[in-house]
Amino acid sequence: MKFVEERVRPEKAALIVVDVQNDFCHPEGACAARGNDVSAVKAMMPRLHELIAAAKSHEVPVIYIQTFHEEATDSEAWKSRSDGRSSQVCRTGSWGAEFYEVTPQPGDIIVNKHRYSAFINTRLDSVLRTLKVETLILTGVSTNVCVESTARHGYMLDYNIVLVKDACAAYSAKAHEMTLENISMFFGSVVETGDLLSVWERMAAGAPSRSRAEARRALSHR
Repeated sequence: MKFVEERVRPEKAALIVVDVQNDFCHPEGACAARGNDVSAVKAMMPRLHELIAAAKSHEVPVIYIQTFHEEATDSEAWKSRSDGRSSQVCRTGSWGAEFYEVTPQPGDIIVNKHRYSAFINTRLDSVLRTLKVETLILTGVSTNVCVESTARHGYMLDYNIVLVKDACAAYSAKAHEMTLENISMFFGSVVETGDLLSVWERMAAGAPSRSRAEARRALSHR
C-alpha cells in the first residue's frame, strides 16, 4: 500500500515495539540456543533506538509489547507450537522475558501478551482508543511472527499500519522479506527509519499540541 505521510502525524500515531526481549533477541536467549540466527536483531537495534528517541522528541507514544508465558495461559494447543520447542521461551519472571537493550521510561506504556498478536486478550486496543491513535508504527521481533501477527490484527481492527523494515528483525532474511512483501501488498505501508524521521521533522513546526499526553501518563502507571 502507498505510504501516506498524513497518517503518521504524531497526534495520530503510536510506536509499537514488539517482543524486544532476551529470549527472542540475545545471543544467549532461548531462540538462539535452539539454533535461530539472531544477528539481524543486533543489526537493527541502532535504528530502533533512533526511532524510539525520535518518537519521544515528537511526542509519539511508545508502547512496548512484552510476552509472558506461564501455566495459567498455556493451553494444550499453544504448548504444541514449534513442535513443543517454544515451551521455555519468555517464562514469567525469567531473565529471558526481560527487555533486550531497551528500557521503557516514565510515560511509556507496557502491554503484556501471551500469544503472537499483541491484541489477543490484552489491553492494547483500549490503550490505543484512549490515546486516539489511528496509525500503528510497528517495530520489533520477529518480523514474520509477532510483528506480522500484530500488524494483521491491527489492520482488521481498522488501524493504519506502517511497518518499519530496518527496525524489525527475523531469524532469516527470507522470512523478513516475505513479511515486508505481504504487508505492503495487503495490510499497510513499509518504510525505512530515515524516511519516517524525515516526515516527522517536516511536520514538527506545524504540529498541533496534543491533549492525550496526560492520558498516556496515566496509562503507563497502570
